[in-house]
Amino acid sequence: MPELPEVETVRRTLNVLVAGKTIERVSVHLARIIQHPDDIETFKALLEGETIQEVERRGKFLRIHTDRFTLVSHLRMEGRYGVYEADDPLELHTHVVFHFTDGTELRYKDVRQFGTMHIYERGRDLEEKPLKKLGLEPLDEAFTFEAFRSRIAGRKTKIKPLLLNQEYIVGIGNIYVDESLFLAGIHPEREADTLTKAEMIRLHQAIIQTLTDAVEAGGSSIKSFVNGQGEMGMFQHSFRVYGRKNEPCPNCGHAIEKTVVGGRGTHTCPKCQKMKRMRS
Repeated sequence: MPELPEVETVRRTLNVLVAGKTIERVSVHLARIIQHPDDIETFKALLEGETIQEVERRGKFLRIHTDRFTLVSHLRMEGRYGVYEADDPLELHTHVVFHFTDGTELRYKDVRQFGTMHIYERGRDLEEKPLKKLGLEPLDEAFTFEAFRSRIAGRKTKIKPLLLNQEYIVGIGNIYVDESLFLAGIHPEREADTLTKAEMIRLHQAIIQTLTDAVEAGGSSIKSFVNGQGEMGMFQHSFRVYGRKNEPCPNCGHAIEKTVVGGRGTHTCPKCQKMKRMRS
């Protein structure tokens, strides 16, 4: 957390709040957030005088484009951005502040301190870590059934860990994998090479539908997620299985179960997602 829908929500919010603003200076209060360049003074100097043009997203990463550079920001577990007036009190765990020439500030706050920032010349960020090995974008036009099938068909790997692997498909974390697999009627421990074509079609459609619905709802607010305006997401009110252990399945009424798959807490309906061992 946050996953693709939450990062997309932040991206849209930041485009409204900071696009067109010019960075006067940058303050860094926690050096390890800055991963590239490895010199904090260089990081700050590169951004001074730059104007934010737009904010894009790649998987779970924000791509903040200025005139000459791209700032790649990963929120990790609890990173968040907010826009403040310069004289607003600095909240605890605020690690990076972008001071704008109009007297406002974009502040990055991260209680867990796991977030990262990289700066590259525009266009180079997609060829460098951490973006260069990322897989298909599930809300992109290129995410066709054939592209999806080519990534998962024939792999002797449990389908849930495979979908969580960002080198295959990006942005889908634990919440949305559980929701997508339930919608497709597929057990998370099924090996990918046992899925029939019909099941893969259902799963492809379920991923798109789940993520699209979540983006429209502003993401899911689990623990501390809010967008750049401090607003909570609402998709958690639409969860079918995630976080609903022992509650009735919305399809059949059977109790939702929670197990561990690939080291991750996993929610399923054992009646709607039966474990099959067929091969396509």
